[in-house]
Amino acid sequence: MKGSRVSGIADVARLAGVSKSTASRALSGGGYVSEETRKKVTDAATTLGYVASANAAGLATGRTRTIAVIVPRVNRWYFGSMIEGITRALIPAGYDLTLYVAEPASQDRESMYRFFLARKRFDGVLAVALEPDDDDIEKLIGIGKPTLCVGNGLNGIPTIGIDNIAIGRMITQHLITLGHREIAFLGVTPYDSPRARDVADRCIGYEQAMRQAGLEASMRSTPSTLTVTDGYAAAVPLLADMESRPTAIVAACDEIAIGAIIAARRLGVPVPGQLSVVGVDGHDYAEMFGLTTIVQHPEELGELAARTLLSLIDGDTDVPDRLQLPTRLVVRSSTTAPATSGA
Repeated sequence: MKGSRVSGIADVARLAGVSKSTASRALSGGGYVSEETRKKVTDAATTLGYVASANAAGLATGRTRTIAVIVPRVNRWYFGSMIEGITRALIPAGYDLTLYVAEPASQDRESMYRFFLARKRFDGVLAVALEPDDDDIEKLIGIGKPTLCVGNGLNGIPTIGIDNIAIGRMITQHLITLGHREIAFLGVTPYDSPRARDVADRCIGYEQAMRQAGLEASMRSTPSTLTVTDGYAAAVPLLADMESRPTAIVAACDEIAIGAIIAARRLGVPVPGQLSVVGVDGHDYAEMFGLTTIVQHPEELGELAARTLLSLIDGDTDVPDRLQLPTRLVVRSSTTAPATSGA
């Protein structure tokens, strides 16, 4: 019995009644093809079970139909959600992604820039929440491919992000307006960890709001990595002493805020009766814990970033240097006036 023959582009062109070059343009998206002809070709490809070769398309168009996505880590909700959104935008556009994890201060970063990114087996780069030094910025620009930053801005590279200083100020002012005066910031970067610019900016916003309210003497910050477990561990000693504990916590992110709420519950500190907690991110668990937070949607941000990068790849010159996204404070049951205020 003869084996079934694999259909090629010539078979697709013959069934659609067009030339091979027209069939190739219709399937690759390179060059103009009328919608009527494109439909004939795609219908023929579906009938024959033909799948275009990415390598062949790359030779014809000069594109790999792949983008490089660089993240500092993948074990946090934010980055997982971001990657999901990026993928959601790329697949319908016929693009794939190659994921690189550039953990701060790791030895793998140099290999990533020197070998893997230098091969340029992609059409563009999405750099998500990186904390690069000047050499890293030069290397990214030196790749010579369209590049977009998400989160932390890098000089000379278009960026999509939020105003973390304004966010830190906003959530602190929310607590001050409720009547809190003893407000702590939980989640500054530990001394032995690489600097996190978004956390540093949120702490700057906290300090600005405290100073504007004349509360400099009450300012205090506690280190923690951006995880529930470390947030819990950092909150326990902060809350254990009834005489010195704050009446409110500004958390650097929702995961730290959730850790602080769990710590308070285990210590018998009612939230919000004796402790108000506010976070940043709009984590999937925020509503479960009744957490007041600044909502951002990393999946939607990932989709927007991917679509914007594809526009850059297509030669769009109207992409702004900095696209500042709006944010929204969602007030839930984790914040209220302090117990001693007006009681």
